[in-house]
Amino acid sequence: MKKMKKTMGNELTVYQKALAAFLLLLVFIIMAIPMWNAFVVSTSSALSSSQSGIMLWWDDFSLEGYRYVYQVTKLFRPFLNSFYVTTTGVIVQVILSAFVGYALIQKELPFKGLITSFVMLTMMIPGDLTLISIYQMNKQLNLLNSYTGLVVNGLISGFSILLMRNYFTSVPYSLAESGRIDGASEVRIFAGIYLPISKPGLATVFFMEYVSKWNSIMLPATLITDQKKYTLPLMLKAMIMQDNSTSGAAIAPENAVMAAIVISTVPLILIYLFAQRYLLAGMNLGAMKE
Repeated sequence: MKKMKKTMGNELTVYQKALAAFLLLLVFIIMAIPMWNAFVVSTSSALSSSQSGIMLWWDDFSLEGYRYVYQVTKLFRPFLNSFYVTTTGVIVQVILSAFVGYALIQKELPFKGLITSFVMLTMMIPGDLTLISIYQMNKQLNLLNSYTGLVVNGLISGFSILLMRNYFTSVPYSLAESGRIDGASEVRIFAGIYLPISKPGLATVFFMEYVSKWNSIMLPATLITDQKKYTLPLMLKAMIMQDNSTSGAAIAPENAVMAAIVISTVPLILIYLFAQRYLLAGMNLGAMKE
């Protein structure tokens, strides 16, 4: 009875629920308006999209912005560049993060606390501060204007390593011990026990890093000057800034710019639809672990 009263006492009142619902609705509206505005502008005529202010409905529905993107802007090459660089980099990063995270949970690992602290320290250094050194290093290694430079830089993420470490600590250590008793190698234990159980963690790392790399603009802008190797964010920047000297195209109308932005979000939406069943469980587990 006391437990039931305590549970009832922790429930929100009607007014608290109404306030929570109102705040959630407000946050949703604030987040949805820019996305809806981009879609409406992208499907409006050039004249209608050039008007100032936020557009929440169509004055003149048109797909000419998408036709402009297809015929003039030529986003297909930057789209493929981004897809190749992002997908390759994230797959390798997830694998490396899983390996390092597995190593950090081993009881016999010397200086485990010091290594973990160093990984956490790397997360406190803003990436923008390292751009000059990254440029100089890639210049010396002849990785400027190359896909390899875009893939290799940023393969290691302290956040991803710690996240995978936290997921692996949720796996009972007795499973690994029983595997060792049966003569299983560490690779087999890692691939056969830890990875299958940690699918939510792998999906969470994959999705978060994919979004980050897909939208990355500072690193490509530092390493890439060849337009043929432009990623999608670089081409969008050239369109938005209307810099003809770098974009190599006429000034794009507003509806074409918004159409390109809408197109760039499609892969992220598809990945989210695929990974959403893992993300909630993965994020909840990551939040509960230290």
